[in-house]
Amino acid sequence: MKYNKIINLKNGKEALLRNGEFADGEAVFVNFNETHAETDYLLSYPDENSFDAQQEAEFLKEKTESPNEIEIVAVVDGVVAGTAGIEAVGAKYKLKHRAELGIAILKEYWGLGLGKALMEACIECAKEAGYTQLELNAVAENERAVALYKKMGFVEYGRNPRGFNSRVSGYQEVVYMLLEL
Repeated sequence: MKYNKIINLKNGKEALLRNGEFADGEAVFVNFNETHAETDYLLSYPDENSFDAQQEAEFLKEKTESPNEIEIVAVVDGVVAGTAGIEAVGAKYKLKHRAELGIAILKEYWGLGLGKALMEACIECAKEAGYTQLELNAVAENERAVALYKKMGFVEYGRNPRGFNSRVSGYQEVVYMLLEL
């Protein structure tokens, strides 16, 4: 699956949204570790990263070659400022209509419209891939993210009051959301 688009951020800078490629392995690895250290709202901590830079490169190559999955990088001034992607929930007939969305943005780029642009890109790609349902999980106290997801058309379909166990704050409620495409 391919994606390539230039957008203008609220600070006047341009961001290139494109497929993550093999050559981006190191930059995406660094971005993962930084984004996961900057907030307690993502699924894991940097020390739980199961990839090294080489494995990240292979992952990006695999997603670029996939007909129904993608990992998009947002590049601003040569820096990977964020990533977002869609991944199949499963290949079996009863699941193949569903995809999961994940997104992470460096804190210095929050509030510039990058999250919305990455969400739009993933929604577009999910439709192109033939999915009819896009899903995500969000920590309930991450009100800005939940508001963005609702603005993008996602609806809440459930909550898990002990969905995450944070090293910082203990249990976090997780909101399950979906978008019918």
